[in-house]
Order: sequence, then structure tokens, then C-alpha cells
Amino acid sequence: MKKIAAAAAVVAGLATLAVTSPASAATVVVEQIYSRTVPESGGQFSCPEGMVMTGRAHTGDENNPTTYWCSRVLIDGVQVQVHWGDWSTGVNENRSTFIAPLDQVLVGRWHQGDERGLTRYRTAALYWQGRQVRITSLRWSGGVKESSHNVQARSGEVMTGRSHSGDENGTTNYQFGLVTFTG
Repeated sequence: MKKIAAAAAVVAGLATLAVTSPASAATVVVEQIYSRTVPESGGQFSCPEGMVMTGRAHTGDENNPTTYWCSRVLIDGVQVQVHWGDWSTGVNENRSTFIAPLDQVLVGRWHQGDERGLTRYRTAALYWQGRQVRITSLRWSGGVKESSHNVQARSGEVMTGRSHSGDENGTTNYQFGLVTFTG
């Protein structure tokens, strides 16, 4: 009788596990709270600690300034940790595409010279409660004229890449991704 009761308890426990609902999605908020304007040529920019890039604007040529927007990411009201990586190898600006590694975001950009100069990027991985945050639903913005644009991430998104072709009259595109965490 004790063996039957113990077996029934085990079966009841398995049944409870089987009907437990899957993990629910956490509430993610990307809150833009910082912007800074820096020289385009010779300008190195990194978001403040704990923030990620969510927008960029530029007007004119390499002698004019560029503005960057940075945001903090909150999951269920708690700010994520931003683990910075190293700067990328320089790429020739006038025919360049840079995409952050899987599940990473942009946190910095450095450019030297005109459209023939080099551009470098800094990426970061996001962590919440010791687990890496995913970046999903990657999309490219429409092309904009480099010398006259202001592009911002949509709600819940962060910047994950950039491409540029030509000089200041050329086309720039941005890649954005949705911050996703399932707890």
C-alpha cells in the first residue's frame, strides 16, 4: 500500500510539472535618456556606462558634428548590465557595413577623416539576472542621405549595425533589433 501511495504521489507531481505554463515574457523598456553631439571626423563616441546606442543624426560633411542617442534597457523595471567589447577593426567608411555579433548591440563609433577614412565600432552584450538578453527581429532602416538625417530606433529596439556607401551625399542604413528576454 505504501508503494502505491508513493507511486501516486510521484505521478501527481509529474502531472503538476506537465501542466505548468511555459516561462512568460518579461516586460522590456528601452528608455532614451542621453544624447551627445561630437565632431564627425576624429570623433570617438561611446555611450555612457550601462547604456546602448539607439539613434544617430548627421548634417553636412565630415567637418560637421554628429549626434548620438543612447538608452538604458530595463527588464521588469531593473536595468540590464552592459558588457562592452573591444573596438572593431577599422573599415573604409565609403563602402562599409558593420553588424554587431549575434545578440550584441552598438555602444560606440569612432571615425577618422573623410569618406575614405576609417570607421570602428564598439559592441556590447546585455545581461539580466546573469542571463544574456537576446536581440531579435533584426531589420534595416530605409536608406537616408548621410548629410541630412536623423534616425531613431522604434520602441523596444536598439541599434545593431550600420552601412554607408559614398561620401556625405551617399546612403546610410541602420540595423535595429528588438530587445527580448523570456524569464
